[in-house]
Amino acid sequence: MSAKPAGIEEADVVDLAHDGRGIARASGKAIFIDGALPGERVRYRVTKRRRQLDEALLIEVLTPSPDRTVPKCAHFGVCGGCSLQHLSPTAQLAAKQRQLLDNLERIGRVRPPRVFAPLSGAHFAYRRRARLGVKYVRKKGRVLAGFRERAKPYLADLKRCEILIERFATLPADLAALIDTLSVRERVPQVEVAAGDERAALTFRVMQAPDALDLGKLEAFGDRLGVDIYLQSGGLTTIRPLKDGPGERPAPLRYAVDGGRITLDFGPSDFIQVNREVNLAMVEAAIGHLDPTPRDSVLDLFCGLGNFTLALGRRAGGVVGVEGDEGLVARARENASANGIAAEFVVDDLFEPRGFKAWAQKPYDLVLLDPPRAGALAIVERMPQWSPRRVVYISCHPGSLARDAAVLVTQGFKLAGAGVMDMFPHTTHVESIAVFEQTA
Repeated sequence: MSAKPAGIEEADVVDLAHDGRGIARASGKAIFIDGALPGERVRYRVTKRRRQLDEALLIEVLTPSPDRTVPKCAHFGVCGGCSLQHLSPTAQLAAKQRQLLDNLERIGRVRPPRVFAPLSGAHFAYRRRARLGVKYVRKKGRVLAGFRERAKPYLADLKRCEILIERFATLPADLAALIDTLSVRERVPQVEVAAGDERAALTFRVMQAPDALDLGKLEAFGDRLGVDIYLQSGGLTTIRPLKDGPGERPAPLRYAVDGGRITLDFGPSDFIQVNREVNLAMVEAAIGHLDPTPRDSVLDLFCGLGNFTLALGRRAGGVVGVEGDEGLVARARENASANGIAAEFVVDDLFEPRGFKAWAQKPYDLVLLDPPRAGALAIVERMPQWSPRRVVYISCHPGSLARDAAVLVTQGFKLAGAGVMDMFPHTTHVESIAVFEQTA
């Protein structure tokens, strides 16, 4: 072992923080070490000193964790798109499960009697939806496209992204090369990626109208990649296909769920789950946990374009989907009609219970929740009014799930089980599913 240089400290890493940094302790203080893993003996240099904790940079791993792996991505450590590629996928899931259970016990004061096996899919080439930043960097004399650097506001200089689906793996470099040739190269701040099971689309945010030569280059780029090109000059309502003439408009993007029995159309800016494999498993799991029968009425809250609603509608006696986004509700109604499923969809603000429409005055046998990170506190406080025998809660934030679980338990529900879903491998995002049952 080499001598320790001045300013370099040594410590044992004892835990993993929620942001993926290793946690060590020295002189009664926590040290958050970027790149370190639990079980390792490391050398580090403190970069920021605070009253209760220090932040540090990993200098050397003296004793590596058996869970440490070699990152597949050449840009790992610089790009902020991933933070856990140096940790084995199995260990990543275990860490996320610990975080879920810790939040449920610490915040919600509940412990699930059953921990579901994690839902997972491919570890790489899984991301079908992404927003890539674009910037012409004068000091470099060229355009960069991709994700931002870790903990910095600058775009990472990417050649390839290992988590984008394979057809888009080299998209950061391809976009940078294309946009660098456009007259509006300094007026294109982002490109959104959206892929269905077959078709895919790229939406270019343009702060200045491209000229005819630019439009030709964009069209050729789309033809070469086999994708539909859209332009967005302002808000979401300004999104228009590049080819917008009679008979030229692209067909909707589409993906299937429920064993291929249901197909859902979506637009290039519509919200869909980014991981196709995990979404399929998630829909199947939600249906299995709810176990609807033809006698049941089902309420699907934060229903989006019908990701769960239509599969539930194939099995239940009736289903109502509620969503605050009017465009998604319109798409959901179209999807229900196209699939021949009788489902009712309502536009309502699910964070303002005092203004709820008539759907909220009815009882429901089963309820499914799929809220954003803020959770569904206003909803769970109303749950006794609907008196469902079972509730399935899909969560993208374990803290808000735990808070809401505490409320449900005080209202006569018990937490029957919970588990994680690896929707975002190699990131610290924790997606989970929890099942609650009436105790009465």
